[in-house]
Amino acid sequence: MPRSLLVLFVAAMLPLGGCMQATLSPSTDASMTPRDRQLLTHTPYAQANVPEQYLRHIVDYHRKEQPGTILVDTDARYLYYVLPEGKAIRYGVAVGEEAMAFSGVARVGRLAEWPDWVPTADIQARLGPYPARVPGGPANPLGARGIYLYAGNKDTLYRIHGTNQPEYIGQAISSGCIRMRNEDVIDLYDRVKLNSMVVVLPPGQNAQAETGGRWRG
Repeated sequence: MPRSLLVLFVAAMLPLGGCMQATLSPSTDASMTPRDRQLLTHTPYAQANVPEQYLRHIVDYHRKEQPGTILVDTDARYLYYVLPEGKAIRYGVAVGEEAMAFSGVARVGRLAEWPDWVPTADIQARLGPYPARVPGGPANPLGARGIYLYAGNKDTLYRIHGTNQPEYIGQAISSGCIRMRNEDVIDLYDRVKLNSMVVVLPPGQNAQAETGGRWRG
């Protein structure tokens, strides 16, 4: 092969090298219960076309969190569930608007399937009126699962949860909580354990930058 053609070939392959480190994780309903299948068959919202980058991927992970940790990269709109051997499952999320976003270290203090939603006084004032309690179901803003974040023994009032608005995945629009596609939050819920560590990076603290750009995905 002439040298000029070889250079062009190598240059063309370079972008592919980074992409090869992120593998689209095949969708599965293995974690879904009969109730999940029933409630998600006819949802009251349109099935959004979520960009491919925000679908579930297996990626390289070069930070030092232990397997079983959840890390949320607020700027990138990704949630990582850390696996052994330098890998993680990456999910696309919607995060809180900057003024209302949670950041810091918490633990998983409670897990709930199809949780009821109890709007806080702040949400009632800004977005209400809502009923005092909204029963769990496909129209509920908390979606199929709720992962409740605690600081010590105190409920922070922030959650990782499903959504009835999947079209907003990849954006900063929620009232502080971390929203996932219902399919993804069911998958995460099936993996996470009570008292697992949850790290939520604040805006401006990018996980990839912290590893010198080595984190691909």
